[in-house]
Amino acid sequence: MLGVLTDKMQGLLSKIAGKKKLTEDNISEAVSEVRMALLEADVNYGVAKTLVKRVKEKALGDVVIKAVSPGQQFIKIVHDELVALMGEGEAPLHLTEKPAVVMLCG
Repeated sequence: MLGVLTDKMQGLLSKIAGKKKLTEDNISEAVSEVRMALLEADVNYGVAKTLVKRVKEKALGDVVIKAVSPGQQFIKIVHDELVALMGEGEAPLHLTEKPAVVMLCG
């Protein structure tokens, strides 16, 4: 799952890296690929939709910094939104019951 998402994001970066600037069409195409990559990685549809909407709004509103390529800037926007969605810090598990039962699905 994570490997598929990583491969899709790397493919997206290579596509956008050659662009001289981000246009609305480029951003729409890239956002569509991000949405598909998230859905193929079994991310909830509502979560993927919200993340993609925020990425698109931010990408359309951002001024391209000269020091980085448009592709790198787009990937940074996606990264920042993923971090905002999942949280920056660690969340400890408070297991009070003994023995603790943890179910891992995947």
